[in-house]
Amino acid sequence: MTIPETLTEKLSHVSTSPGVYLMKEKGAGIIYVGKASNLKKRLASYFTRIKQQDIKTRALVAKIETFDTIVTKTEKEALILESSLIRKHKPRYNIDLKDDKRYPFIRINIKEEFPTLSIVRKIGNDGALYFGPNSSSGAVRQTIKLIHRTFKLRKCKTKEKSLRNRSRPCLSFQMGDCLGPCCYDVSTVDYNGIVKEVILFLKGRTPELISSIKNDMLNAAENLEFERASQMRDKMFALKKTLEKQVAVTTDFADRDVAGIFSSPMGCFITVLHVQNGFMLGARDFNFSNTLAPDREVMSSFLRQYYKLPRTIPKEILVSVNLEDKVLVEDTLRLESGHGLRIMHPQRGDKAALMEIAVGNAKKALEEFAESDQAATELMNRLMRKLNMTTPPKRIECIDNSNISGSNPVSGIVVFEDGKPKKSDYRTYKIRNTQKGDDYAYMAEAMKRRFGKGDDSLPLPDLLMVDGGKGQLNIALANLKALNLEDKFSVIGIAKKDEKKGETADKVFQPNRANPVIFGRDEGLLLFLMQVRDEAHRFAITFHKKQRTKSTIKSALDTVPGIGEKRKFALLRHFKSIKKIREADQEELLKVPGMNSKAADNIKKYLGES
Repeated sequence: MTIPETLTEKLSHVSTSPGVYLMKEKGAGIIYVGKASNLKKRLASYFTRIKQQDIKTRALVAKIETFDTIVTKTEKEALILESSLIRKHKPRYNIDLKDDKRYPFIRINIKEEFPTLSIVRKIGNDGALYFGPNSSSGAVRQTIKLIHRTFKLRKCKTKEKSLRNRSRPCLSFQMGDCLGPCCYDVSTVDYNGIVKEVILFLKGRTPELISSIKNDMLNAAENLEFERASQMRDKMFALKKTLEKQVAVTTDFADRDVAGIFSSPMGCFITVLHVQNGFMLGARDFNFSNTLAPDREVMSSFLRQYYKLPRTIPKEILVSVNLEDKVLVEDTLRLESGHGLRIMHPQRGDKAALMEIAVGNAKKALEEFAESDQAATELMNRLMRKLNMTTPPKRIECIDNSNISGSNPVSGIVVFEDGKPKKSDYRTYKIRNTQKGDDYAYMAEAMKRRFGKGDDSLPLPDLLMVDGGKGQLNIALANLKALNLEDKFSVIGIAKKDEKKGETADKVFQPNRANPVIFGRDEGLLLFLMQVRDEAHRFAITFHKKQRTKSTIKSALDTVPGIGEKRKFALLRHFKSIKKIREADQEELLKVPGMNSKAADNIKKYLGES
């Protein structure tokens, strides 16, 4: 591959200062943004010694028509500008690490008098301790179950202020699994001692905890407190049992994360191993199959994004590639964590062996992803043949409506690409200009808003599905004809089976065909289409419920004199729901900014009656 003279000429005028470079493809705009301490040296590494570069980098260079550079005073300024430009332009080949809001955390509020454990998916700035994120909610529940079996924390979800309202303790107390602070005078010192033990356990300090419990057991025995000593013994044995299931991977018993990257023409994966106190506690895989950036740049960008999300940053991070900007990344993570840390690329010993495990897991994840990708391609090819399409339906969209007796009508569109949901392209529509109760008109409005914007409606689907039978299908075809899109993509309708007529399967209808498609042995194709339809149904219903809830909240607060938009917003932001506003006493209501005694009295009077 030869580099165009225009690029070579442009390279000769590039500054040697720190800065950011923007690579552009003809007709596609910016496809990659990077930073460098020396712009000229970094760009020269792309456009010289092409044969020595890996396949990914050669593929990226082949797409570059031109590039621009922005000079900064320092490398740190270049880092900030790079992040800003990536957020703005969303280049195709830069990595984009999504946040962890869907992953569960274990939360314990140490500010409470008698803290309890809960599972949450968002971290609040509330002084509580959060442990996670965890990739499996099932594993989190098992951990909490083990803690409740071993430590006598209260399990009830009763709020602190209502804790003393119980007349008798729950079954957990009677079974000896809880101290019963709801009904009995429990020492906060004793309870906080249990909380500290739970925190040690969640931090992976189990050996330290076992040693502490053993000392307590021996002291209790010396003081002839045999019942307490036997409880300590049982707790110690339970913890030793969990420790036996953990794998010791280093002999220094340190906390560290290990990030291994593996890339090939099939894509790129990073695996992060979490090691606490020398024990492997878990691993997570991250897919960056769209990137063509060199591994060292992918890893650098990944670390900066990964540790920006709410999580504990260890004092040592092992990586499988040498980072050119290692010092800069370390400085960035020190600011995020508030403590010293170092990034290492080990060459031998236990740490190098850990690196091999991480890279091996990343390779395995990539191979499994490639296999599933091939399966999805085969599924799309089978669907193409079954529906007599000219190309595989790489992009499938499905539209569904939702309302109750015509109230709060909405439509939702879900998107599947290569057989998998693409939630970033999901769309919702509030129906505005349509007669109440007209399902066909709802669909017409949603389709016009989705497909009636010319080039802004791109990309178009290869296959559009509508939830319903021939009637809905014909309405969809008429709407597409009015938008001059009648031959741009295939359209089908999918209707649920009518068990009263003896039907055993859902039906798929195509234009100009009286009878539904017969799937025969290809029942898997029908199941896939049903999955897409069910996802559209779930998505539309969820959006409709949100609209109904908003409308209920609005109508309830609108009945209260003296509560305008500002107070309504402040109340909802403070209490989160009408139910909590109704339950609040006057003192709590007056804590809300902008509230006065008269407005609080009106809330109690009007909401108390509803």
